[in-house]
Amino acid sequence: MPHSFNKIWIHAIWATKERIPLINSTFEQQVYHYISEQLSEQGCPVRIINGMPDHVHCLFLLSPQKSIAEVIKQIKGSSSHYINQNNFMSEKFAWQTGYAAYSVSESVVEKVFQYIKNQKRHHQKKNFQQEYNEFLRLYGLEPE
Repeated sequence: MPHSFNKIWIHAIWATKERIPLINSTFEQQVYHYISEQLSEQGCPVRIINGMPDHVHCLFLLSPQKSIAEVIKQIKGSSSHYINQNNFMSEKFAWQTGYAAYSVSESVVEKVFQYIKNQKRHHQKKNFQQEYNEFLRLYGLEPE
């Protein structure tokens, strides 16, 4: 095959430091838009970003020139800086160390899109920790 081809969808999730609900409705869309722009600049087109005051979900295509770790590190760093620089809150904003990232089959991209789109309704039934533990079990890992 003379050319390389890849299309790797990633569902990434990361939380605010200590899972404190810091991202409120007055600026969440600005933050999501900024994250989307930053991902696009890294060659990672975004399908959707949404979340809750204490965490973010993002579905994007991974650039063949980047690792997931590189992408997430840059996004978390630049978005923290953006939030603090724009004084969206009185205290200093930071993301929690770590993240979760899952590959998504093309056949279920729409299902994941809908799941992320409906985060606020979804979290009326379960909290972040319950959701995170379910993802870990789904991918064969045991919650700590």
